[in-house]
Amino acid sequence: REASLPMALALLALGANAVVMPSKNPQGTPNRLWEWRGQQIRYQALGDERLPRDALSVVFVHGLFVNADHFRNNLPALAEAGYRAYAIDLLGYGYSSKPSPTGPDAAAISGETRRDLSKPPLADLGTASGARRPAVPVEQRHPVSGSCYNFFTWSEQLTDFIDQVVRSERATLVCNSIGSISGLQAAADRPDMVDGVMIVNPNFRELHAAEQPDLLRPLVMPALAAVQRALRSRGQVLFDALAKPDTVKQILKEPYFDSQTVTDELVDVLLTPLLSPGAADVVFDTLSYSAGPLPEQLLQDDRLSDTPVWVCYGLKDPWTSAQRVEALLSFPPVERVVPLDGVGHCPHDEAPERVNPLIIDFMRRVAEKKGELAGTAASGADQQAS
Repeated sequence: REASLPMALALLALGANAVVMPSKNPQGTPNRLWEWRGQQIRYQALGDERLPRDALSVVFVHGLFVNADHFRNNLPALAEAGYRAYAIDLLGYGYSSKPSPTGPDAAAISGETRRDLSKPPLADLGTASGARRPAVPVEQRHPVSGSCYNFFTWSEQLTDFIDQVVRSERATLVCNSIGSISGLQAAADRPDMVDGVMIVNPNFRELHAAEQPDLLRPLVMPALAAVQRALRSRGQVLFDALAKPDTVKQILKEPYFDSQTVTDELVDVLLTPLLSPGAADVVFDTLSYSAGPLPEQLLQDDRLSDTPVWVCYGLKDPWTSAQRVEALLSFPPVERVVPLDGVGHCPHDEAPERVNPLIIDFMRRVAEKKGELAGTAASGADQQAS
C-alpha cells in the first residue's frame, strides 16, 4: 500500500512553525535554492559542475512525505564515481515552497493545466500475485480540482531542473517509491532529456481509483473521498494526538526493516521540514490524489521505448508485493529487476553500500545505451546519404 496514514500524520503531528533551511545536510552537502515558477526549490549538488554538457549526470527523486536528504548517503558515492549528482525537493516537500494546493498561484504552477486529461488512458495493470488486469482506465486528473500537487507538475519541475540547473543535455533519474512515477512521467514527457530511470522500490498507489476492484469501486471511492475531505478540513486534531517524537520514530520503523537504521538523524532530516507552514495542506492534498499516472501505465508508453529502466527493491518491503515488482520485467523498457534481501521500502538508505554500486552499474548501462543509439543514428544517416 502507499505510505501509511499514521506515518503521514505522525510526521506532521508536532505542529507548523517557521522552519529555517540549514546551510548544509548532516553529511556536509550544501543546500541550494532554485527559483521555479515563482517558487523556491531546495536542491543539493556534488561532483564537478565544470564537466561538459554531455557528461553523465544523475538526479535523485524522493518519495512521499520525504525530501532530498533521504539521499544524503548516496550523493557522495556517485560524485566520487565521477558523476555530477543532484537531489531535489519536489514542490511541496522538504524545504521547497508549499503554495496552497488550490490557491491563486496553483493554476499557473500545475502541470495539469497545459494537458488534455479528459480521456483516461487504458493500461494493463498488475496484481499482488504478479498477474495482469487488462485495459483498465486510469483516471489522470487530480480529484481536487485545480490542485498543483500532481505528477505532471513534478515531471515538469524535473525536466526544467535538468535544463536550468544541471545544464546537461540529458540526465539519469534515480527514484524511490512514489518518486518513480514523477521520474517515469518526466522520461515520457521529455525522452530527449532523460536517458534512463532507476526505480528503488516502486509504489503502485493502491489508493488510486484504478487499483480498486471493478465491483467495489462504486462503493470504495465515495467512502474514500469522504475520508479525504474530512482529513483536509479537520486533520489537525489527529496531528495533536500523535505529537510525540518517539511515536514518529516507531512509525518510521514500518518501512525500514532494519530498525537500527531509523536513527535520530533520519527522524530529524525527514521531520523538521514537515513542520513548516503549508506542509499539512500538501500532505492531505496528496493523500486525496487518487488519480494520476501509474508505473505500469507509463512503462507501456511508446515514448519510453529507448529509455532503459532498472528496478531494485527490498524483499522485506511491507508495502509492495515482490511478485508485482518482478512482473515489471515483462514491460519493454525494464531491463533488470534486482531483489535485495534484508531491507525494506528504502534500501538506498538502509543499505547504501549495496544500492550505490547498483546505481553506478546503471549509469554505465546508460552510457552504453547512449552509444548504441548514437551508432544507430549514424548508421541511418549513412544509409540516407547513400
